[in-house]
Amino acid sequence: MSSTTLPFPDRIELTGEGLVLRDWTEADLAAMPDLFDHPDIAYWTPIVSPFDEAAARARLDRDRQLRAEGTTILLAITVDGRAPLGEVMLRRAPEGAELGYAVGPAHRGQGLAARAVRVMAAYAFEQLGVEQVVLELEAENAASVAVATKAGFSLIDVPLIKGEEKGRPYALQTWGLNLL
Repeated sequence: MSSTTLPFPDRIELTGEGLVLRDWTEADLAAMPDLFDHPDIAYWTPIVSPFDEAAARARLDRDRQLRAEGTTILLAITVDGRAPLGEVMLRRAPEGAELGYAVGPAHRGQGLAARAVRVMAAYAFEQLGVEQVVLELEAENAASVAVATKAGFSLIDVPLIKGEEKGRPYALQTWGLNLL
C-alpha cells in the first residue's frame, strides 16, 4: 500500500437505493455457493468455479486480506442487511476506482447490480475522493452492458483490455462514470 492510499475502514455498511451493502461474515459462507456456483458467473467473472464451501472460505479470507492491504473491498448486496443476494467489488485503480459485481441467479432481474454499482460509485466519489469510476466488461455480456447503462456509465474510448482467464481469451471494454 502506498503512503498516499488511505486504508479502508474495518467495517463498511452502505445504504441507498433500497439496498444495504455490508461486509461478508462467517454466517454468509453457507449461502455463497448458491450465489456464485453458476455457469454465467464462472464464464464472465474471475470467481473460481466450481464454487463450494472451501471456495467461500477462501473468498472471505481473500476479501479480508485485500481490505487490510487497502486495495479492494467486497461487500454483500442485501435489501435488509441480512441474506446476501450478490456481491459488489471496489478496487482502487490508477484512473480512480474499478467496480465489479455478481448477483446470484435466483435474484436477477430486480436491478440489484445497477443499484449496488450506483451506491458503491457514490462511496468512491464521496469517501475516497476519486474522480472516475470504471467497469471493465466484455461487449458480449449483454447483462453487464445493461447494468453499466442503467447505472449511468458510458463507454470510454480506450484500448480493449485483452487477456486470458480460465483458459479462454477475453477483451474488456472500459465503461466510465465521472464525478459531476
